[in-house]
Amino acid sequence: MPQRSGLGKGLDSLIPGGEPATIAASGVTQLRIDLIEHNPRQPRQDIHAEQLTELADSIREHGVIQPLIVAAGEAGRYMLIAGERRLQAARQAGLRTVPVIVRGASAREFLELALVENIQRADLNALEEAEAYRHLVEDFDLSHEAIAKRLGKSRVAITNTLRLLALADGARQALIDGALTEGHARALLGIATVKGQEAALRTILKHSLTVRQTEDLVRRLHGQSRPRRRRPAVSADVRDIEKRLQSSLGTKVSLRHGKRGGTMTIHYYSDEELDALLEKLL
Repeated sequence: MPQRSGLGKGLDSLIPGGEPATIAASGVTQLRIDLIEHNPRQPRQDIHAEQLTELADSIREHGVIQPLIVAAGEAGRYMLIAGERRLQAARQAGLRTVPVIVRGASAREFLELALVENIQRADLNALEEAEAYRHLVEDFDLSHEAIAKRLGKSRVAITNTLRLLALADGARQALIDGALTEGHARALLGIATVKGQEAALRTILKHSLTVRQTEDLVRRLHGQSRPRRRRPAVSADVRDIEKRLQSSLGTKVSLRHGKRGGTMTIHYYSDEELDALLEKLL
């Protein structure tokens, strides 16, 4: 699976001075599974049973190809930093030992390493990412900017993801289940009350609203609806340009093209979206 942009440095960039154990020349050694403890700050919360079974079958045939990363703990035990899914699959496959790299890491680094490992593998859903960011903010006093630098993301992306934690429970579950997209969820955040979000959610699911229709619904609930004016017919070339601009900027773009020029309107629906647009354009 391809890595997300900005994470090319990998785990080593977040482990200052944390050298692997010199038990083996390669830095990799075999460790008994029963000596490895689950990381309580593991950001991945949902591992599908079917995917785990597939990985366990592969491990039975080929073994664990990529070592887990652990930190030495007390009484000869080790704390898992990265490789939760591989560890669970190895247990399911009946392995007694797994290949590991032993590093020295603080409590802060446990979460940072696990978070980066999982984001690199695109295994976290949006709410799991948000929860992981929340831990970094509340438990380790990191700013949104500091988190962004550690993960190679923009500050706006971190802020937008954290805002998802304000969703009503029903909307959070719909996002996890895939019934809602992040675009739907961000539009719902324009409704301040839980009851309001839940009412809008029912409408979205009942009528299979698109993100843009959801944004219109939220504006209507705020009394911001405007009478629609019929848009003049536009050429296929103009529509193609609009689509390319919308894909590049991640928001609605309208072109009005005439014989002597025209206008381009870029829409945004929150301060965070405006910040993101300014970063791209400036």
